[in-house]
This record gives sequence, C-alpha cells and structure tokens, in this order.
Amino acid sequence: MVSSDVDLGDGVVIHHPDLVNLYGCRIGAGTRIGTFVEIQKNVVVGRDCKISSHSFLCEGVTIEDGVFIGHGVMFTNDIHPRALTADGRMQSEADWSVIPTTVGRCASIGSNATILPGLTIGEGALVGAGAVVTRDVPPYTTVAGVPARILDRLSEADNGTTKHYGRARG
Repeated sequence: MVSSDVDLGDGVVIHHPDLVNLYGCRIGAGTRIGTFVEIQKNVVVGRDCKISSHSFLCEGVTIEDGVFIGHGVMFTNDIHPRALTADGRMQSEADWSVIPTTVGRCASIGSNATILPGLTIGEGALVGAGAVVTRDVPPYTTVAGVPARILDRLSEADNGTTKHYGRARG
C-alpha cells in the first residue's frame, strides 16, 4: 500500500503498488521501487534510485540521488532495541530516539546487507552482498564481510557513476 501522505516525484515507478508499504516518506523523481519493500515515515529517497524487492528502509534513513539498494537490504535505526521499558511497559516512540543513517549519491548496497544505525555510506561506495556495516564507509570504497571491512578504494574516475550527478557539494 502507498499511503496518501507519501510524496512521490515525477516518474516514480512502483512495480506492484499493492505489495509495498510506503508511508510518510519522500521518493525522488525517476526512482524505481520493487515488490515487498517497506519505506517508513521520514525517510527521504533521492532521484533515480533503485530500491530492490524485500528491502526495509526505516525511519531516519536518507538515500541520496542515484543509489542502488539490492534485494533484502535492511536498515536499522536503534542501537539498543527493546520491546519493553525498564518498568515492563511496552515501548512507544517516546521511549527511544531515531538514529539517522545516510547513503551518499551513487553508492550501491548489495543484496542482504544490513546497515547499523548512525552511519554514513559515502558517495560512490560499494557494499558487498551480505555485509554487516558497523562503521562509516568512506566515499569510493568497497566493503564486504561480517563485519564489513575495506577491500578496495576506487577513484572517482574508476567509479564513473557520479558523472550524471556531478561532484558532491559541501
């Protein structure tokens, strides 16, 4: 289901709108969203991204332009998740704080990767399939493994994906 409070840019493609769960989020122009994807409130997805099937983008995630998210990628937003408070009540939104995560422009995240909260995945970075990302990933760097470790550093010229969007500013 795509909730009425979702801000969809021009040309967004949702392959199976009845088989997704999008609410309170903003999706940039030209982005494609696969089946069985959940994108929660306050998530921002840039333009021309691809969010593959079975992926979960929780509150606090920002995806910049031109990012590829593989199948089954999971983002998290809480370092110490709990169902109950210390006094035994069910936790509510008032009992914890969202920890934001940012994925830089033209980065790629492989299938079944898990991204812990509070991290930045740099521009043009590549996260290998199945990786568990526990630390920031520098721009134009390839990481893989559990926990993810740096395997390679790409030059911007070798990466080639950011040309369409230009160099990051700021």
